[in-house]
This record gives sequence, structure tokens and C-alpha cells, in this order.
Amino acid sequence: MYHPRRRTFAGALFHSVSQLSAPSVIPEPAATLPPLRIGYANASPATVLAEPGVLAAIGFGHADAIDDARFVRIGLEVVGEPLIEVWRSRGTVRSGRDGDLRWSTDGNYSMFAIEVAEPGDDDITAAAEHAYQEITRAVAASATPHVLRLWNYFDAINVGDGDDERYRRFCVGRVRGMNGFWRETFPAATAIGRRDGVRVLQVYALAARIAGVPVENPRQVNAWRYPREYGPTAPTFARGMSTPAGQFLISGTAAVVGSASRHEDDVGAQLEETLTNIESLVRTADTTLLGNGASLLKVYVREPRDAALIEARLREALSGLDGLLILNGDICRRELLVEIDGARL
Repeated sequence: MYHPRRRTFAGALFHSVSQLSAPSVIPEPAATLPPLRIGYANASPATVLAEPGVLAAIGFGHADAIDDARFVRIGLEVVGEPLIEVWRSRGTVRSGRDGDLRWSTDGNYSMFAIEVAEPGDDDITAAAEHAYQEITRAVAASATPHVLRLWNYFDAINVGDGDDERYRRFCVGRVRGMNGFWRETFPAATAIGRRDGVRVLQVYALAARIAGVPVENPRQVNAWRYPREYGPTAPTFARGMSTPAGQFLISGTAAVVGSASRHEDDVGAQLEETLTNIESLVRTADTTLLGNGASLLKVYVREPRDAALIEARLREALSGLDGLLILNGDICRRELLVEIDGARL
């Protein structure tokens, strides 16, 4: 049984788990950038992109398509109010295309996005390798060479058994495409499965002129140190990223303690464990974040019927919740029912 409680990001103390490798203190970023304004808007992509200073707009589900390099449409259905995620800059934004890659930048921050069709309609490994080759090439050549955050979406993430599972095959291709671009200082990231039957890998990234500081969670084994039982290639991402603007980006977070999933078939208990992980991560990042700013969350639910319970619990549990978007998607492990990513702004 789990016992829901009132939470804030500055809530109850958390307990560390043994055999974990994350540091309890991280260094301050060496320099600062102006903050990136991130939020959700109930508007059409065309309306949003007509506003000044828009670095990127991410639509979901049946959002209208628009021919603009700054627009990304992800094939996950929204549960509830249709919202578009908007990244707003304080500077002048330029955008363009470089082959398959789309980009936009204000000189301090950049968005890079790519869509790669899977060869043979089922080769997620090759698609991931190509996507990451292209993204790392473009990032390295840009004025914003430090990736803060990555999002990965592709169809049928849990299809296949053992090492043939598509998520595990994606992890193999991702590492091949990185080719040492990152080693043990990975960006924050999310990987979620679509259900649209379209075998196209979608990846987009947020990069900056100045490096952020990756943050790990003391309750979890660093993802890039997962044991072999989770696949031939460990997932390569940090649990969070402290940005040069003093903002904090939270990776996809679920009910994993150590490296093991918890509370199979119990979405309420998984949500509580996920919130505990987020509390732990934010505390580790920087205690000054706990009482300031707003929280923006994106929630992925395997079963749409669970969305109402999850939303009610989040609104009850979290103070300073400025934006909430719920999407129907599959988590990278079949037993997990909910995952949350977001930002502390």
C-alpha cells in the first residue's frame, strides 16, 4: 500500500539507496545565460510561431502541420486540453534546414530536430545511428555546442523480446551515432513510444552556447551504468541538467529505484515513487531551486484511463505547478505505467 502525502519540491526528506554512484553536490555553472522561457499554449502552431522570439514550438497528436523549421509535431495523442509546448527567446531567432536536420537559434540557445524513416520499416538501430550522427555533427559545428536536453519518440518501443526489444535496439544505435561525442557527461533525455504505426524516429534537442551541469539522482543507478540485464548498451542520459541560466531540466522519470522497476501494475504507487525521484533529483541539483520559480511537467501515461487520477494527484501534491501536459505513450519498460519529465524555471 502507498500513502499519498502533500508534496512540494522542498518537501519531506528522501532516503538514499545503497550501491548508487550519483554525487550529492554538483558544481555551479561557470557562466550564465538569459533564461529560456518555456510554457504551454492553447493555440494553433501558426499563431504561436507568428509571435516574436519563438525558438521552437512542439505540437502533439493532431496539431496542424506547418512548414516552419521551428515546428516539431510529435505523434502522441494529448489526453485532455490540446496544448503546444513553446520555447521563447529574448533575442532574435534565425532558423533553417541542413539536409534532414532543422534548426533555430538566437545565439545563446538552439533547437535541432530530425526525423528519420526506419530502413526496411523496422530498423530502429540504423535510424537512431543516423539521427545521432546528424545531430552531433550539426551541434559540434554550431555556436551552441553544448546539448542540454534531448527528446526521442518512435513507434512500438516495447515490441520484441530480450535484446530484440525496439527500445534496446534504439539504445544500441544511439550510442553508435554518438561515437564518443559524449562519454560520462550526457544530456538529460526522454525516450517514449508512439502508437501511430509510423516507423519514423523523431529526435529534437536543446543546445546552448555555455555548458550546463548534468545531475544524477542518489536513489537511482546512473542510466549509463545500468547492468547488462537491461540490454547490450546502457541508456545514455543524465537524470537532469542544471542549465547556465539556473533553470533545471528533468529527464524522463519513472518508478525506478536503483536500476529496478517498482510497483508493477499499480499506477498510484508508481506515481508516488516517481515524485519521490523528482524530489530527490531537484534537491541534488541545487537547493536554491526548491523555493523559486514555476514547475512545468509533461506526463506520459500508458493507459488514458489513468490520466484523471494522475492529474488530480499532481495538482494536489505539487505547489508551483505552472503547466501540465498529459500524453498517451508507452514507457521504455513494459511494466511502467507513467513517466514524467519537465522543468523547474
